[in-house]
Amino acid sequence: MALSRRTFSALAGSAALGLALGGSGGPGASAAFAVRGAPTGPPPPVPSADGRRHTVGFDHYSLLVDGRRLVLWAGEMHPFRLPSPSLWRDVLQKMRAHGHNAVSVRLAWNLHSPAPGAYDFSGVRDLGLFLRTAAETGLYVVLRPGPRIGADVDGGGLPGWLAATARTAGAGGEDHLAHADEWLGRVNAIAARHLFTKGDGTVLLYQLEDQPAGADAVSRLYRKVRADGIDVPLFHGDGSGGRWAPASFPRPSGFLPESGGGADPWGGAVFGGEGYAGARRTRGAAHERRTLLTALARGLALHTTYMAFGGTSWGWLPAPQVYTSYDYGAAIDEGRQVTDKAVATHQIGHMLRHVPDLAKLDRVEGGTARGLTTYHLANPDTGARVHVLRNDTGEDVTTTLPAAGEHLPVTVPAGDARIALSRMRLGLLRLRYATAQPMAYLTVGRQDVVVFCGRRGDSARLALEAAGEPMVTRLSQQVAYVYERRLVRITVPFGAGLAGARVEAGETVDRAVLMLFADDRTSSRLWPWETPSGSLLVCGPRLLRSAVVEGATLHLTGDTVEAARLEVWAPPGVTALTWNGRPVRTAPTGTGSLRSLAPLEGAPAVELPVLGGWRARTENPESAPDFDDSAWRKADLASSYGTTPVPEGQPVLFADDYGFHYGDVWYRGTFTDASGIESVSLAHSTGTQGLLMAWLDGQPLGTHRMPVPRADAAGRGTWTDTAVLAVPEHLRTGGRHVLSVLVRPMAHEQGGTGRDAFGAARGLTAVTFAGGAPRVRWRIQGAGAPDPVRGPLNNGGLYGEREGWHLPGFADGDWERVSLPRAVRRQGVSWYRTTFRLSVDAGVDASVGLTLQDEPHRSYRTQIFLNGWNLGQYVNDVGPQHTFVLPNGILRTRGTNTLALAVLSGGAGEAGPGQARLTLLGRAAGGVPVAPVSSPGR
Repeated sequence: MALSRRTFSALAGSAALGLALGGSGGPGASAAFAVRGAPTGPPPPVPSADGRRHTVGFDHYSLLVDGRRLVLWAGEMHPFRLPSPSLWRDVLQKMRAHGHNAVSVRLAWNLHSPAPGAYDFSGVRDLGLFLRTAAETGLYVVLRPGPRIGADVDGGGLPGWLAATARTAGAGGEDHLAHADEWLGRVNAIAARHLFTKGDGTVLLYQLEDQPAGADAVSRLYRKVRADGIDVPLFHGDGSGGRWAPASFPRPSGFLPESGGGADPWGGAVFGGEGYAGARRTRGAAHERRTLLTALARGLALHTTYMAFGGTSWGWLPAPQVYTSYDYGAAIDEGRQVTDKAVATHQIGHMLRHVPDLAKLDRVEGGTARGLTTYHLANPDTGARVHVLRNDTGEDVTTTLPAAGEHLPVTVPAGDARIALSRMRLGLLRLRYATAQPMAYLTVGRQDVVVFCGRRGDSARLALEAAGEPMVTRLSQQVAYVYERRLVRITVPFGAGLAGARVEAGETVDRAVLMLFADDRTSSRLWPWETPSGSLLVCGPRLLRSAVVEGATLHLTGDTVEAARLEVWAPPGVTALTWNGRPVRTAPTGTGSLRSLAPLEGAPAVELPVLGGWRARTENPESAPDFDDSAWRKADLASSYGTTPVPEGQPVLFADDYGFHYGDVWYRGTFTDASGIESVSLAHSTGTQGLLMAWLDGQPLGTHRMPVPRADAAGRGTWTDTAVLAVPEHLRTGGRHVLSVLVRPMAHEQGGTGRDAFGAARGLTAVTFAGGAPRVRWRIQGAGAPDPVRGPLNNGGLYGEREGWHLPGFADGDWERVSLPRAVRRQGVSWYRTTFRLSVDAGVDASVGLTLQDEPHRSYRTQIFLNGWNLGQYVNDVGPQHTFVLPNGILRTRGTNTLALAVLSGGAGEAGPGQARLTLLGRAAGGVPVAPVSSPGR
């Protein structure tokens, strides 16, 4: 996946590919079908595993679920980037509450498969649990198992062992496809039990491959998936617009599978060193609105925000270009905190749910609004008009929009977009025009509720059609209205909080209509919800997680941060409320709501301990000449499975060929007679920020690292160089010598076609000497056996990792007592360990991070282990990341935790670690129950 997110229109809905390849009948035929169309109407109900059969179709407007139109408004989330299954529910609930109706899910093959034929879907890899949770949350699932997924992960998700077991490991190669069949077979065995078409779950769409691949290869994958019983529509990210699909095939609605933030490289060149805070600043709510509304205006009715929640590329998951955080500038940040960016998705997602005209639109002619890019669309069934106004300038634009026979004043902020409506019905309400965006239309009890939203300081202007003068009740002083020429014209400035008006008319509206006007902040505290007992609207708390009606009581769960009043427009018969299991005293209001008599309590303060009690120990005994390496693998192969040519006269030194795919790799070369040798040249191939350090007979020769990439090289995944290191004169002697080399390869490339990227070598590639040509006998050692709980990407090949120094319960009582900050000068590896205890109140969701800081010139890097889980890599003089999320479940918020830091330093200058402190990233009263993640020690 490129660092600058590509956005592409792929086959306009997956069914086009599936039907083009698979035909329309016979065993395994798709349950999706092209249809002539469907009238404008309400969307399908919120999905669940309801045990009923469903159909999924499409036309050139939208998806059709059981014959009803659905605008797919998905958010991407990777469960593998949140290694605490309890927290999957937290993020999914936040996504649904903030407007998403689907979650797009990629699966990392490499995390599930440590070796050929070995697969693990337990613990943090429990796909079935994730799919059940999504269904329970009420979200459709777009499943994206690859085999190659891109997604800025090592090898694009392909397992490291594939590079060393298949001579044609790239997409389309026979060996690769055989392994891919096995992988998809394991995934499909689980996915087939969660298909929406069968009523067993909510899997609605399925993607084959993420990277471009030949038609033959994709056709084979298609046949495999269909044979495994996957009958939902398929799509393929070939980037070609489906040119190889039959031209006669119907063209359904457009699909924008990825748009949103952006990945940031080592050094932070993309966002000016700000990291993902810069992504969120430059691609905030205004950027989201402009992107999402433009996509809607262009007929893209299947959309995925990449990422809705980015999470953490923990362990050795990250592709070489990116660092540990995969926050991505997402609306829900890495610490699971909902940011202001979510306002756009919240408003638009709920609008698409509650305004059915938007699911069936054609482009039509219309006047332009000066200074703005304008799109005019119409619903062919109802005649409703939609006007999307986009401001591509750096200044606010105030102009007029020709609509409904009038010139309506509108203001669009710099770099933003807005939507206006005309000639539209919202239930029984007839709108001549509205310059404010509708967010929700609900029938609640004996009245209709319409919510309009906008930027504070702007004004909403509406005109309602009415044959006779209606009764208008102003609920806020700022509401102004006038009745003339059978129109009720309403003007409302958006201010803090809710403004409202209630309209009652006999001839055109036979029931009361409550109109609410919310500025952006207030709109993000409004929660439309659907229950079997009817719709409801909740106002006030930071988050609504669930709503269940039992008799006369409405049970609500959710989060508060600050104290907040609770107001609810509830289904008929509801007279009592509970919040997170506690009764709430309420009183009825004149608008038909129940309002709490006292605010809901906010979240209490969370106290974090100071980290101290550190113990330290140095390692890298592998550099000593008398180290016993007899159990290491001999590095004596003559040919490689990779794409990097083996240098003439050299043995294969590439780590993958010897089964070492993740983390650090050690080499020891034994030779006789160093007389006359002036220097040694170590050619190596790594990912971005790869590192090499060498010793001769235990004496440091020096350290080499790849450069920090500039913006124009940020997407480069493989870097090659040769470190020329001088041999001290006192070592230029006869006899036995040992050259020890530690390489941090970083990761495999993720992109490209075939094997030109994934198959590039990692580790040493050639070793030559100036002043001599000794015959070197090489041995190699990387990571030990994969951690059976934490998976194959948790550990690398450091001595301390192989000996369990990162695990809780390791006996470190004989280690040196030290305090931080430290300033040491040493080439090699040093370990630091401590424990700390948290006592977060029950019922409080506290998100905690570890912040590392030091003098910026100090050159070293640190692997962070919490309770044995490798949660990231910190590079002090490169950055930009300094804070690392410690996910609850792995982090014991009510118990004792073990923190271990493995520090690699080059020895040319002082190195740390410097300051290490716990940081509170957010807190809320509420949250979800969190089960401890298994963290075995020793």
